[in-house]
Amino acid sequence: MEFLPIISAEDPGVQEIYSSYSSTFPVDEQRDKDQFESLFSNPYVEFMSVIHESEAIGYLILWKLSSFVFVEHFEVFEAFRSKKLGSHIMNHLSESYPSIILEIEPAELSEDASRRYSFYQRNNFSLIDTTHVQPSYGEGKKSLNLWLLANYTPENIEEAKKEIHEIIYA
Repeated sequence: MEFLPIISAEDPGVQEIYSSYSSTFPVDEQRDKDQFESLFSNPYVEFMSVIHESEAIGYLILWKLSSFVFVEHFEVFEAFRSKKLGSHIMNHLSESYPSIILEIEPAELSEDASRRYSFYQRNNFSLIDTTHVQPSYGEGKKSLNLWLLANYTPENIEEAKKEIHEIIYA
């Protein structure tokens, strides 16, 4: 498995990624196309295509913050789901970044949300906050109550949340 940085919105794989992103994630959890493309010029963002057996199987949008990496979006493309590839990606990510925080929908929201929560628990992530609010991504989109998970124990969760809000959702 390879993790290839994507450094430009003009990269040939970006259109496939954006198409999957916009059909997979709920509208309120998505950036619009201009916001999405602007991530490539953000110095905090690392955008990676996940390659397995010479084929793009998904992507990661990471934010390298002061003392942790925030996973804003992580997706295994639909054709490659249910093959344990997501666990391999999470293992690699945890080896590369020992301090990761990510947000998910509360497990009681739906069966999919519950499955997602179980997936992250199996991959050594624990619930660290149930009061996180993801601000609206823009006009017509709602802010969301989400859970924060981490693969470590943050010293100060309120400071981490403040940094997430000030840098990612500014």
